[in-house]
Amino acid sequence: MAKFQGININPARYHKSQLKFYLVLIPMALFIALPIIFIVSHAFKPENELFAYPPRFFVRVPTLQNFRDLVSIANESGIPFSRYLFNSLIVTVFGVFLSVLFTSTAAYALSKLKFKGKKVLFEINTIALMFVPIAVTIPRYLIIANMGMIDSYWVLILPLIAMPVGLFLVKQFIDQTPDELIESAKIDGASEMQIFFKIIVPIVAPALATVGILAFQLLWNDTSGSSLYINDERMKTLAFYFSTLGARTGNTIAGQGVLAAASLITFVPNIVIFIFLQSRVMNTMAHSGIK
Repeated sequence: MAKFQGININPARYHKSQLKFYLVLIPMALFIALPIIFIVSHAFKPENELFAYPPRFFVRVPTLQNFRDLVSIANESGIPFSRYLFNSLIVTVFGVFLSVLFTSTAAYALSKLKFKGKKVLFEINTIALMFVPIAVTIPRYLIIANMGMIDSYWVLILPLIAMPVGLFLVKQFIDQTPDELIESAKIDGASEMQIFFKIIVPIVAPALATVGILAFQLLWNDTSGSSLYINDERMKTLAFYFSTLGARTGNTIAGQGVLAAASLITFVPNIVIFIFLQSRVMNTMAHSGIK
């Protein structure tokens, strides 16, 4: 237990000395939570509360009508809502898995393996951090079209699984792993794949969780793939469908309830994933600067 001038900084149980911290932290937590509470409350407001004046922060008579309208608008267009949801789940699940796999293996190779051009490849990855996605839209489209991937799930997955920031983060994390640990495993007869999966992956699990969160947010919220590379409406994602709701309802003001429901559905998976993995993310942030 840490102590400073006779005061317990981190007592094992509640201590009255902690009260001053709660007096500051609880109001700050409530203030930070206000946008989340508003998104949830807004999605369940009936039409008369959405346009009430003065505006109300909390819903008084919750309703599911906004969600019903959201589903019915999709069904009326000929593509069921479940189809958009299925497409997003397929793209997100496979995309996150491939992104974590490729990022971790590439980071291990750049950090611990010896081969020609390793430094050049890492410098190229560092340079890639400076490019915004819109800067590579045209060459990316030409490559995708020449490979014949238009109107496929791969066109929604492959362009997004390469994450320069994730590779940089995981490599820095693996750099902290002692070379002696890997050498001892090789002496015991372990192969490179055994070393990677049994030694490296458990050590860098917090960094991989961070990459997983970033990849999930990128894939789940992506609309550019469906708008640029997909012509078949049945292959488009939920995020793209939500981005077109204003045009589908025909009236942005009248469609506020539907847009509020869509915002909640888009937001919930992101916050749930972060809540479950936030402890690992904090560990990543704490260790990323340790050399």
